[in-house]
Amino acid sequence: MNDLLPFLVVGITTGSVYGLAAMGLVLTYKTSGIFNFAHGAIAAVSAFVYYDLRTLRGLPWPLALAVAVIVLPPLIALLMERVTRSLAAGTAATKMVATIGLQLIIMSALLAAYGGAALDFPGFLPTDTVTVIGVNVGIDQLTSAIVAAVCALGFFAFFRLSSMGVRMRAVVDDPDLLELSGTSAFAVRSRAWLIGCWFAAASGVLLAPQLGLDVLLLTLLVVQAYGAAAVGLFSSLPLTYAGGLLIGVLAALATKWVSHSETFSGLPPAMPFVVLFVALLLVGRGRLAEIGGHRPAPASRPLVSRATTRILAVAAVVLAAGIPIVAASKLPVYSSALVFVLIFASLQLLVRTSGQVSLAHAALVAVGASTFSHLAAGAGLPWLLAVLLAGAVSVPVGMLVAIPAIRLSGLYLALATFGLGLLLERAVYGTSWMFGATNTLPAPRPGLFESDEAFYYVLLAFAVTGSLLVALVGRSRLGRLLRAMADSPTTLSTLGLGVNVTRVTVFAISAFVAGVAGALYAAQGRSATGAPFLSYTSLTWLTVLVLSSGLRSAGPPLAAVLVAVVPAYLTDDTFAQALPVLFGIGALLVALYEASAARRRGTGRPPEEPAGSRSEERLDAPGPAAQRLVAARKARRAQTGTTRIRVGAGLTKEATR
Repeated sequence: MNDLLPFLVVGITTGSVYGLAAMGLVLTYKTSGIFNFAHGAIAAVSAFVYYDLRTLRGLPWPLALAVAVIVLPPLIALLMERVTRSLAAGTAATKMVATIGLQLIIMSALLAAYGGAALDFPGFLPTDTVTVIGVNVGIDQLTSAIVAAVCALGFFAFFRLSSMGVRMRAVVDDPDLLELSGTSAFAVRSRAWLIGCWFAAASGVLLAPQLGLDVLLLTLLVVQAYGAAAVGLFSSLPLTYAGGLLIGVLAALATKWVSHSETFSGLPPAMPFVVLFVALLLVGRGRLAEIGGHRPAPASRPLVSRATTRILAVAAVVLAAGIPIVAASKLPVYSSALVFVLIFASLQLLVRTSGQVSLAHAALVAVGASTFSHLAAGAGLPWLLAVLLAGAVSVPVGMLVAIPAIRLSGLYLALATFGLGLLLERAVYGTSWMFGATNTLPAPRPGLFESDEAFYYVLLAFAVTGSLLVALVGRSRLGRLLRAMADSPTTLSTLGLGVNVTRVTVFAISAFVAGVAGALYAAQGRSATGAPFLSYTSLTWLTVLVLSSGLRSAGPPLAAVLVAVVPAYLTDDTFAQALPVLFGIGALLVALYEASAARRRGTGRPPEEPAGSRSEERLDAPGPAAQRLVAARKARRAQTGTTRIRVGAGLTKEATR
């Protein structure tokens, strides 16, 4: 027990701050129905503002701390309340994309301003140690734990006993009824966002001395909070705080237990994601009802027609075939873009067609890249066979990602897949099963296509084939099943069709295409590495896909150009660093537009479905061949002078003029 005490103390001190951050996250979710993916980014902003004022501008630490923790959060809270109020009529995916866009904006702006290297955080608490139950504990760590515990207990009492706490609970259940009682729902939500942002800011400045002033590490604070919120079932504040303590203690104990094991060395930092994934899988579906309700994703009117999409696709292929003639030294950039066409096509099948929000797509691509290297360079298999087997190996991983989709949907599915992606990144990427300790493996090209120009045409063939495969799936009976499932899984189950089988199938197909794309990405760069496939890459891909989704099947090529080609032509470093900010702003604007359109429609669905909407693609709707047959019959009747005359209720007969 004496050996465990130091780890328990460390776990409690860090876990208490995780619990504090999670309580703010749960509060804003309970009162607004919006799960704030930018919660950790808010913590990072506060920490960097304190650093900027204290270190770069020389302000006294009490004044810098007051600005970062007291003055700044209300400004952020007003912005968050205004944005989330506009998202109230949106779908779960719309709300997630909006807050992910905000997170991308904040992260990219901080990286552009302060760089990606960790900075020394100017601590404001004493660093001397005191002895607690025989363990030396830093006064700064002890103070952080006490502050977090006092805030948690005080807020719990406020939420349960005060009149404002009662109003915060009421605004979740029925904001209109609360308005009728003379209380402004806007004021209640604003106070909830203010408290949530205060908790995020306090968590940022309390954890920065321990984690260092690093944008990504501080932003990952919210991921620790995900696990704590899952323990509290995203509703109970005491259980949420206890979940933070549990995660801190488990991570500290795991550090002791696996310290001598190379295989499980990545387990301690991955512990929050293990807790998140297991909690979401074990908790019954009935106890994870989404706050604010679950709206089906109505089909929005595409920007282009099907005929225009086909013309654009043919023009894109012709244009791509001539790229080697004009690209010169930029040819590898366009080769990478062809790989991203496959990545975005597989993601679009999953997200836009079937309505399944997955945030683990980068992990599937990474599995394909590492498997290809092991098979082609390690086992010496033929190149094409290694590529196809890399896609096949990714299928079971995709089905593993699909397991949460059987029990979860919407927000909780996104969180579960994000946690699984982070678990693979932290615990598996560095093992011999994937990229190994060096994080880099060799990846060959086919013998007859070693040159950049020859291999470009190989990638073009794969991009066209993969895009046609995804398009055929979308036009097939399976595609109609997927769209019907996105529209109403309950209706699909009522008709006796297997929703779970359909979900697993689409994850498997998407994983196969993503795995092939990973193999091609590795071959294009002649090496397989996990650096491009971090979990936050999945968030960026999702935002870019949302920006281009209005172009139907032409969306993936546009998304590929935005991700791979545009940055290569930006000679201005400032603008290149600002590009992710533009992606985030674009995703946020698209989400706000879709939510506004849904609010104008009132019920979330237009009174008359536009052409090409999901109502034309239900299971009992005629396919293209049947539609052509109906059109031919109408033309034949027009030529022969045959018409239909109503002779009774629901009865008609044909007559010839």
